[in-house]
Amino acid sequence: MIDLSGKKALITGGSRGIGRATAILFAKAGADVAITYERQEKAALEVKDAVESLGRQCLAEKAGVSSQAEVRRAVGEVIRAWGRIDVLVNNAGIWTYLEIGSGDAKTWKETMEVDLDSVYYFTDAVIPQMKKHKQGGIINVGSTAGIRGEAFHSHYAATKGALNALTKSWAVEFAPHNIRVNLVAPGWVETDMCTEVFSDPAFKESVRRSIPLQRIPPPEDIAGPILFLASDLARHITGAIINVNGGSVLCG
Repeated sequence: MIDLSGKKALITGGSRGIGRATAILFAKAGADVAITYERQEKAALEVKDAVESLGRQCLAEKAGVSSQAEVRRAVGEVIRAWGRIDVLVNNAGIWTYLEIGSGDAKTWKETMEVDLDSVYYFTDAVIPQMKKHKQGGIINVGSTAGIRGEAFHSHYAATKGALNALTKSWAVEFAPHNIRVNLVAPGWVETDMCTEVFSDPAFKESVRRSIPLQRIPPPEDIAGPILFLASDLARHITGAIINVNGGSVLCG
């Protein structure tokens, strides 16, 4: 029922995790998919192969997402190849430890650049041509941390809280141009980002038990709601924050 045939999508951080799952799911729904990556070239090419094996086109663009110049170059390459971008998924991000009082401004700045600045850079680069074509969809990937906060990861939580505000602000700003903006906020997900903390079986089990649905989801469980928001089934949804966390954080 969900059909993205003829659509052109750009997914940031598409070489692994939620980005990878979303790229493949979009291709299954009929979309051509461009992904960005920074260091994981082998993984990015594997995603490219997976998308193309489904009969869809795929572009893998290397770009440092914290650089506005790099972002504009990558977006320009996709638009030159395809003429437009119908769907932008702002997924690229990092999750690191930061104890306030440590004076670690480097970690703070890096997280702001990758998790927040990049969303502005990509959206700012893509939005003019979406306005030109009078249609588009933007899906930001947030986090439950942006809703409830997260001790020792406050820098990460701050960027995700900012994405909530950006999503609502842009939804209204872009609505006259038939451009929808929404956000998917995952909780814990079985991705590379969590590999280190999940290496402790006892901690991983405690996380699983803390989730009302009693499971730590794979990335595909987050990709599904992203696909829904990109589709015409969600054509009257904009400015929404959809929590995909198994009941861990309940708000509305």
